[in-house]
Amino acid sequence: MTAATRPDLLALDAGTLAALANRGLVKRAAREVAAGDGPVPVLDPDGTLRGTCPDGNVVALPPGTGLDGGSCTCGAPGVCRHRIALVLAHQGAAADATSEAASDAAAASEGPAPTDRPAPAPVWSPGELDDEALTAAVGARAVAAARRTLERGYRARLHHACPDDPQPVAELAACTVRFPVPGELGFAVTDAAQERRGEVIALAVWAFRAAEGRPDVTLGGASGPDAGIPPALDTALDLARELLLDGAVHAGPVLTAGLHRVRGELADRSLHWPAGVLADLIGQLDAYAARAADHRPEELALLLAELHARQRAAAHPGSARSEVLGIREAAETPLRRVRLTALGCRIRGTATTRSAELFLAHPSAGAVLVLRRSWDVPADGRPPTGHALAARRIAGHRLDALATGNVVSESAVRSAARELGLGRGRIAATTVTPVGSSWTDLPAPLLLTDLDAHLRTLDGRPPRLIRPRIAAESLHVVRLSAVEEVRYDAGEQRLEAAVRDAVGNPATVAATHDPACPGALDALAAVLGTGTVTHVSATVRRTAGRTVLEPAALLAGGTVVVPDLAPGAGSAVLAPAAPPVADPIAADLAEALVALAELAHRGLRHPDTATLARLDRTADRLDRGGLAATAELLRALARAVRAGDPEAAARAWADSAVRVAVAVEAHRETVGRM
Repeated sequence: MTAATRPDLLALDAGTLAALANRGLVKRAAREVAAGDGPVPVLDPDGTLRGTCPDGNVVALPPGTGLDGGSCTCGAPGVCRHRIALVLAHQGAAADATSEAASDAAAASEGPAPTDRPAPAPVWSPGELDDEALTAAVGARAVAAARRTLERGYRARLHHACPDDPQPVAELAACTVRFPVPGELGFAVTDAAQERRGEVIALAVWAFRAAEGRPDVTLGGASGPDAGIPPALDTALDLARELLLDGAVHAGPVLTAGLHRVRGELADRSLHWPAGVLADLIGQLDAYAARAADHRPEELALLLAELHARQRAAAHPGSARSEVLGIREAAETPLRRVRLTALGCRIRGTATTRSAELFLAHPSAGAVLVLRRSWDVPADGRPPTGHALAARRIAGHRLDALATGNVVSESAVRSAARELGLGRGRIAATTVTPVGSSWTDLPAPLLLTDLDAHLRTLDGRPPRLIRPRIAAESLHVVRLSAVEEVRYDAGEQRLEAAVRDAVGNPATVAATHDPACPGALDALAAVLGTGTVTHVSATVRRTAGRTVLEPAALLAGGTVVVPDLAPGAGSAVLAPAAPPVADPIAADLAEALVALAELAHRGLRHPDTATLARLDRTADRLDRGGLAATAELLRALARAVRAGDPEAAARAWADSAVRVAVAVEAHRETVGRM
């Protein structure tokens, strides 16, 4: 072949080739090339790389397109092994030519061959390419689809290229786009499904173009005070008001049907977070109607408070309306050949159901996705434990295998809330392999080594009531350096272990007994006592001045242990813990939430004197504790209810509920840090 090369093809490493095709094809093509059974590459004057394989198939890879833009006479759909073999053969020939040239130069100078130092990759941005180049790379139809998304508006988090990390990466709402080859969009790698590949590449390019070096950017859509509050959200508030006035006790099928209808309208308008609130409200009302244990008055009260908080925040001038309402999130995004790392699971149960939440890290997106499944408990049967559920199958694989392995799927769908769906009809499209060292290879912030530094990054974030409704937003893998002691609080049925992260910050691994998984605490205590635990997958939060890790799984001696799936009946003898330190403010705020929940449960039109008396007592205690503003809101609510003014009572309840919910969160995260 000639000395000329294709720099774009030389830039494709094994990982990028695997992302553009799959690892099996790359390994097979590499074996064939290494054995001398690959094509002989020939570069045409126009830059097209051609090669004929020993089996007679002819491959052509023209410039300016990706591997899928080439051709092969084998007729296989998508990127075939012959195209990959041609790339590998071209790379091998270029390396041989470079080595030979270096040897010739050394011989001519009668000195040693110069050290082969590859030139540093250029620092570039996909935004440097214009729309003409973009359309040539992905097609006019994909660009048109991207423009429709741009009209609705979208957000992107960008990782700009730098000398240490020369590949630009864009994190969109439901997928990630990586640009491994400078100046070439055809080789962009994304986990979006093939039919959306061109669209998301266009969105990523526009995001880089608009960002001008910033890490976060919002494009298109309606924004600002003139955008207004969508009528469907006002309708949702009207229905919530009726529910609040009449109470869950008196809610009938007409109200539930109205909530279903408005939830659909909100979803159609891409108002995903309010739609999610209504879906959860409907679930609470259905549970109450069925007299199921899933119904919790405090949860219903918090959902009503969240709906009011989101409406108020969205109406506030200058608010981040897209984040408050979820406007710029794709409802669902099919993922193409997504590779996930399991981080364990949690089992929960009621008298009638058992449910599993599997946590799967998506390293290329820097996110944790949640796969949910639930099973009904037979009316005449014994409720299954977490250990029994471990053998249940999801997408053709055992639950315990999915919770402890690496998952590769070609039939996955990711929702706006980062929930994952796996296709049930394509079992072969999902494979599971042992997790190996995948936990230790996770990127930050999926993998944390400094808990204090991570928690400082969360200072100043909005309260949970108006944050994006992201499943498992606080779940991370934490690298540990020590497990110091394990104790059990029999009164709270709670196991706590003092640990330290990789840089020595103290933390507490804490788990509470759940009858659905009776062996969990024994298994957790046992593995923590082995001295082999190096990592824990856990929800990370600050509580009463302590960093608390609520575990989903642990990595010990190279093995992933999931406590909720462990056998046993919870009969082990555990060392007792010291009694917990009393927190009167937290207790008073919890009491206020209970009183608000009772009012919403019975309805503001149907109060009872005991609940109003509880509201008065709680207000007095909060006042003495220094929370005078919260206390006054509770008193105003009690006055409005006693006066029989439903409009004033509904406003006062919303004011109080939002205030108490935010106060509970703020107190939990800040107490002990003064």
